[in-house]
Amino acid sequence: MTTLRGTALAILLLTSAIAVADQRASTVEVIGAVLDDFHEAAAQGDKSRYLDHLTRNAVFMGTDEWERWPKHPQFTDYVDSRFTDGKGWSYRSVKRHVSVAETSDVAWFDEVVFSESSGRFRGTGVLVLESGTWKIAHYALSFLVFNEDWDAVVELTEKTRATKARE
Repeated sequence: MTTLRGTALAILLLTSAIAVADQRASTVEVIGAVLDDFHEAAAQGDKSRYLDHLTRNAVFMGTDEWERWPKHPQFTDYVDSRFTDGKGWSYRSVKRHVSVAETSDVAWFDEVVFSESSGRFRGTGVLVLESGTWKIAHYALSFLVFNEDWDAVVELTEKTRATKARE
């Protein structure tokens, strides 16, 4: 009888573990679709769809050192000025990793995105589950720099910073 209970318990635990893994995989797919649609909305210049992917108090970190844009009003105003002709910017994810917290209501990701006009960037961020919908609370976009180019990039950045300081 003890062996039967032990076997039943093992089967129950295994079944539960498989169900949790399936749910986590499904959640990762849903989050991937949210991020893909976020990028697609930008490419189409669809302001409301793009901004709807962000939480009310989201922050977007751009590539310049001063670019820290809270959704309201700075990032909303910026998006409004860029999406006026039905076009925004185009980034397509070419590699993405998503992790989901054990509480299943927070996720974080990193992705390499590609732009036809500017090449490869890294996007990183955090999503939260709000009323059954995954929303981006934080997105940071950064340039990818080859380690071999690091010294040249540092030198260029120092020159630009010095020029801006004189202005």
